[in-house]
Amino acid sequence: MNSITPILLAGGSGTRLWPSSRKTYPKQFIKLISDTSLFQQSALKFLNNGSSEYNPIITVTNSLFRFIVREQLQNVGIDLGKILIEPQSKNTAPAILSATLLALQDNKDPIIIAVPSDHIIPDSKYFNEVINIGRKIVGNGKIITFGIRPTYPETGYGYLQLEKDHKPGPSQVTKFIEKPNISSATKMLNEGNYLWNSGIFMFRAKDIISEFKKYAPDILSIVEKSVELSESDMEFLRLNQNYWQNINEISIDYAIMEKAKDIIAIPYNSTWSDLGNWDSVWRETKQDKNGVALSHNAHALGCRNTLLRSENEFQEIVGIGLNDIVAIAMPDAVLVANKNKSQDVKKVVEYLKFHEITQSEFFPKDHRPWGWFEIISSGLGFQVKRIFVKPGAALSLQSHKFRSEHWIVVKGLAKITIDNKVKYIKEGQSTYVPLGSVHRLENPGDEPITIIEVQIGSYLSEDDIIRYEDNYSRK
Repeated sequence: MNSITPILLAGGSGTRLWPSSRKTYPKQFIKLISDTSLFQQSALKFLNNGSSEYNPIITVTNSLFRFIVREQLQNVGIDLGKILIEPQSKNTAPAILSATLLALQDNKDPIIIAVPSDHIIPDSKYFNEVINIGRKIVGNGKIITFGIRPTYPETGYGYLQLEKDHKPGPSQVTKFIEKPNISSATKMLNEGNYLWNSGIFMFRAKDIISEFKKYAPDILSIVEKSVELSESDMEFLRLNQNYWQNINEISIDYAIMEKAKDIIAIPYNSTWSDLGNWDSVWRETKQDKNGVALSHNAHALGCRNTLLRSENEFQEIVGIGLNDIVAIAMPDAVLVANKNKSQDVKKVVEYLKFHEITQSEFFPKDHRPWGWFEIISSGLGFQVKRIFVKPGAALSLQSHKFRSEHWIVVKGLAKITIDNKVKYIKEGQSTYVPLGSVHRLENPGDEPITIIEVQIGSYLSEDDIIRYEDNYSRK
């Protein structure tokens, strides 16, 4: 029997769970429900456990997230597999097709399972059992999707229509239905022959390529060239930008699934959620008898059906007399909303972007391949950062045109290079980096280091960096 190659889709704009999720660090990388991120939970489902034979995963992401993907896979002990970098986001059809073509280079006509990496599917044992059902019937032109049995009239999901006289178990899909209004969702729930569209698809590689030849040949030809001319970059594989930029942005549903003639839905009868809004996060979070869900530093007095979260360990959040409220506190932004209006959070992000408010897309904490930094304070002509550098990691050899920097070590031992002079400074010691000096910060030890950086200058944005050497191939 053919082996299965999992494809994890790990792009995304991070708008629906703002302010916890943003463009620079979307929800799949956040620990929303457990001690592992949604991306890590998705990858862990495809460890070979005897019930299914899986090839190494292929992750499709972008340049911004490539080091986050690598680090999160390494942190849970998973083979990196292949990490495919999209030059631009083109939605799921080009992403899935490119990974499928890549899978064919290592395996003769593998079975592919394409999975969004930002869903919660807690029952891994049952998930694998359902995959094995699909494995037995996939092929000969059949494409498998996994439909979720609706439990309430959800307007944020697409639906799969089945034949009215369908039997329990795998059934033919007669129609894909876009996100409905509440009246249509209620009607479909009552009729009983509809499933939520999970966005998880399973197919033989040659079958999906055949479908692209029939229904989207222009996409197929461009993606083939982009894969053929892709280039290795460290552990990553970069798709060719010159071809990729000419692809129309389109989902796999629109491009293929709504046109294909033989789509089989397997009902998934266990817990699943795409965590597409704060109401769904509330549903999946442990609640007390009054329906109140709290983070570890949140408190509620006389509240009902409410979600309170603080994403800062030094910040407490307290709710009094709240009902059907979502309150999410970040160090730089706070969301307070009626829980039943949480689908509208995307509009908040659009509003903030229109008014050029930084918090619409960017965190104060910025994740980098060597660690991270966060802005502690800023004002006219100055900025203060906390910098965390992983063991053995190094920032690029760089200089700045508009700012000088003062570094104070608060934890660990740092190796400092300033204009070809190297020195080591430890906790409580500091050094000064003059304007224009070529400099580098490194962690030579086995423990993380923490630096407080004070920047002084007329321009303090991150694009004031001239890189001369970099361990991570950044330009």
